[in-house]
Amino acid sequence: MELERELSALKQEVETALAELFTAEAPYQKLTEAMRYSLLAGGKRIRPLLTLKFCEALGGDRQAAMPLALAVEMIHTYSLIHDDLPCMDDDGLRRGKPTCHVVYGEGRATVAGDALQAAAFEEALSAPLPPERVVRAAGYLAACAGAAGMCGGQELDMAEDSDRSLPGLTVINDLKTGAMLRAACVLGAIAAGGTPEEQAAAERYGLHLARAFQIRDDILDITSTEAELGKPIGSDAKNEKPTYASLLGAEAAEILVLAETDKARAALEGVFADTAFFNALADLLAVRKA
Repeated sequence: MELERELSALKQEVETALAELFTAEAPYQKLTEAMRYSLLAGGKRIRPLLTLKFCEALGGDRQAAMPLALAVEMIHTYSLIHDDLPCMDDDGLRRGKPTCHVVYGEGRATVAGDALQAAAFEEALSAPLPPERVVRAAGYLAACAGAAGMCGGQELDMAEDSDRSLPGLTVINDLKTGAMLRAACVLGAIAAGGTPEEQAAAERYGLHLARAFQIRDDILDITSTEAELGKPIGSDAKNEKPTYASLLGAEAAEILVLAETDKARAALEGVFADTAFFNALADLLAVRKA
């Protein structure tokens, strides 16, 4: 209950900050409208929450880290806009709402995603932190968002000749899903001036949290409903894409979720003084229903 209250309060901080973005009148108003439509469409806001909490856990100023948290969420949102496009997954529903391209058209949705990615780095570079931290954070974020991170994972996920064995699937998901979750954790540690050991621990936590998160997503894709998830289900099966759930079966996949959650919890032990929030969050995400 205490965790849920804290998550709710943190999420409200993030929602308030996001709502202040892209509000100025401009000749390209429809573009900013499309950007805001997807950015403010809801969601768990796990990534920005992780940035803020990792900063706070290492004695940093949470509000000073907010631009980095918003930057991570903007890149995540742009990736969802592009992922839903007809040339990608061709999904018409996201978070219970029509997807950006359904409302604004494919061209404008594509540009909205592009603009959100650019705006993310503009926001990150505005963080009121020592310049060397800002530069390091922006560089890490760029690496996680690009070909060696999220975009590379998307490419492997689309490629017909990609390795779809369990190890190959893990490589894809470590890039496509894991890179930005790792970024969220590490950016918080960088914002606080964390040591290399603390940053590495945050990165390990993000890696295993992301694996557990993705496996749970795969399970929900075959056990949940469209109404519960707010997005189409069964798309991987329709496209004949193997997932953890299809390769292992739902029961074995559940066991793997718990194993990766345990690894996430262990990642911070002996490095972070207080791991209660991060452990509780990992446990909560491991059993989520949506």
